[in-house]
Order: sequence, then C-alpha cells, then structure tokens
Amino acid sequence: MKKHRSGTVLALLVCLGAPLLGAPPASAAEAVDHKVVDALERDAYSLRTVEPGGDTTDLRALDRMIGHARVVGVGEATHSSHDFFALKDRVFRHLVEEKGFRTFALEGSWSTGLRLNDYVLYGKGDPRRIMSEEFQSDYSWWNNTEYLELVSWMRAYNIQHPHDPVQFMGDDFGWAGPELYDKVTDYVARAHPELLARFTELYRGLRPTVATGTYMDQYFTKPLAERKDMAARTGEALKLLRQQPSGSGEAAKEAYDWAVQHANAIDQTARGYSFDMEDPAQGAAAMRYRDSVMAEDVAWWERHTGTKVLLSAHNAHVGYESFAPADYPRMQGAFLRDSLGSDYVSVGLTFDQGSFNATGPDGKVQRFTLGPASPGTNEYTLDRVRYRDYVVDLRTTGSPARAWLNRARPTRSIGTDYPDGPYDVALAPSHDILIHLHRVEAARLRDR
Repeated sequence: MKKHRSGTVLALLVCLGAPLLGAPPASAAEAVDHKVVDALERDAYSLRTVEPGGDTTDLRALDRMIGHARVVGVGEATHSSHDFFALKDRVFRHLVEEKGFRTFALEGSWSTGLRLNDYVLYGKGDPRRIMSEEFQSDYSWWNNTEYLELVSWMRAYNIQHPHDPVQFMGDDFGWAGPELYDKVTDYVARAHPELLARFTELYRGLRPTVATGTYMDQYFTKPLAERKDMAARTGEALKLLRQQPSGSGEAAKEAYDWAVQHANAIDQTARGYSFDMEDPAQGAAAMRYRDSVMAEDVAWWERHTGTKVLLSAHNAHVGYESFAPADYPRMQGAFLRDSLGSDYVSVGLTFDQGSFNATGPDGKVQRFTLGPASPGTNEYTLDRVRYRDYVVDLRTTGSPARAWLNRARPTRSIGTDYPDGPYDVALAPSHDILIHLHRVEAARLRDR
C-alpha cells in the first residue's frame, strides 16, 4: 500500500493507496464499549507466539476456522514487520504438517517464484543471492531474514520429504525475468520449431538485460506507445501458443500447460505496464488488472499443482473489499472468492503498537515506531481483549461484536511508504478471520 509515485510502476504494484480524507471517527463512547470487548473475548483464541517452531496446539482453533479451504490468504498491516512475516512462517509450517498445505505464494513476481522454487525443490542456486537479485526496488521488502528462514525451512523439509514436497510461487507481474522468455522459446523450439522464428521476433528487445530493480524502475519511462506495442507483441505470442496442439500424452500436456502459463506471465507484465497512469481512470483499471492477475495466477497454481496454498500479501490484497474503490476497484481476495468460493479464506492481521520499515518522505528507508492505537480505531478496541495476541473468526462472532465489526473505522494499513493512512476499514466484510497482535517489531532487512 502506498501513494502513487509518478514515473515508477512499483508504486502501483506492491502498494495501494491514497488517503481517505474526511472520514468521521467513531465516537469515544463506542471506542470503549466493554460489551463489544466481552463478545470478542468469548470468541477469541489466544496465540502462544508468532515465532515458528515448537508446540502449535494453539493454532488448532485456526485450523477449524480454515476448514476445508484450499487457498488461505494471510495479510499484513505493514509491509515490513518481523511479527507478520514470522507468523506466516509459523502458520505455513503448521498447515503443512497438519492440513496438507504444500505451497507458499508471495506477492512477488512469477519468475521470482520460479527461481526460489527451483531452490526449494532441487537445491538449485543460493537463496541469499536469488533474494538479493530478485527482491529489488519496491520488492526489496521481501529481502529479509524472516523469508530467508522460511525458504531454508522449505528446502530442509523437501530433503526429508522428497516425494511430497512443498513449493514456492510468486503471483505478481512486476518483473518477467530473462529465464521466463527462455522457458517459452525453449519449449517452442522443441514442440513447434516452425514457430521459433516468429516467437523470436515477437519477443525481440523484451527479454531483460539489466537488473530487476533497474528494469522495473525504467519501464514507465518508455513512451506509452512503445509500452502498448510491447504488450501487443506479448499478447500475440500468447495467443499463438494457445492455438497450438498440446501433443499427446501426460508429459506433453504438462509441458504445454507450463509453457502457456509462462507466456501468460510475460504478457501480464507487458500488459500491466501498458496503462496510461496519467489518466486516473486508467490508473484504477491498472489496479484492478493487477489484483485480477494475482488471483488468476494463484487459482491456476492451485488447480494445476493440486496443492493447498498459503497466500501472503497485504491485508488489502487478501481481503474482499476495497477501502478506496474509486482508485482500487476490486481486490485479489474478491477475485479469488469468485473463482474458488468457500475454498478461499481471508485472514487479516492488525496490531496495536510497534515498529516497521518503510520509505520516508525523504526517499530513504527507515524504521518507524507507532505508539498504542487511538480511541475510535479498530485496533484500540481489539487491543482491549485480555489476550496479548489472538485469533477470532469474524464470521461467527456474537452480538454486539458482530455489528461493531461490520462498521468501517480508521485502521492501520501501511504499505511501502510512510506516512500512510489510516484508512476506514470494516473488518468483517473484508476478512473471514482476524489475527490481532499487541506489538510488532521491524523486520530484519538484508543487504542494507
């Protein structure tokens, strides 16, 4: 989540947001409604810790809330707090062991996910180097020690379980790495060699030759006509590949499906950059497109691999409702609910106080610290519950908490830039489950 930065695409990709002005705060009387707090306490389940490893019996309540869902979106109220990243790691490990989940999906590029998945599955490459090379520009928030620990655990798990591995995927389109183009053209050379010259021509000049961050930061400096032409060519390549027969046999069909998806990811990147961001209507369309793409990729992965997926993204992306529909018409969670129905569950995360990393007004990454939430905010009431950290099912919470959860009020929703928000959010319409943490600390960024 963040304000638009003219000339850079990732202001539109990793982030959301323009502040909602003039939203009336909840009354002070409502902010201290002890009946609401009592109702939340009756339905809340205490969490022992956010740190992965050790006893996870405290997560059994979350298991019941998730039920038979095949994709679980777990959000974050900042893009760089240790506790959010560590909790996702802990929850994922638990879901792998207890509910058969096998994929961790990140709000990161498709080609980045493929590189990390090669390490997780086969030990190919050095995860530190991969993360340093892939998580650049506004994706640099994912280059942290918390995710490095998660990826390392996933590799260790696969060494012990080679016939039932866990996998890593990226569902975003900010970067289409050079290896993605190679995967498509290599497939065409094998399966349809007569088309290789055409694909080579369509992709000419598109395969990245610079670092990830440089590529993303420079893309929007290209003239709009050039960006539209690039999208037209990637779209033609995708259409041409989809028109080809998949071949006979399971292996041929598998290779074809992956090649088409890789070509689709290339087209997603070019198309995502082809909007005219000087036009507010086009900007809103770009945001809708991005969330639809992320949902499409996750749904494809779940359907194609047959694995249950924990999806990691900002609260706004995993949720169902937009806090600013004029700028962000529809969110990833809403698209996933359309395609998966009850097989998708959204888990929002909130916090009362603590620290996070973000880019300040001076353009420098720094650590910010917030004190306790103010009366009238969602977090103020949530933190009155006697548990330090807890999980609650928003779908079944009793009265009068249910009515309270359905009302929009100021809520922390911080993206890559700060100051950012708060924004008016109604918790129950936005998520199925809520995890509230009393305090968070800034994530441990690498390469800084």
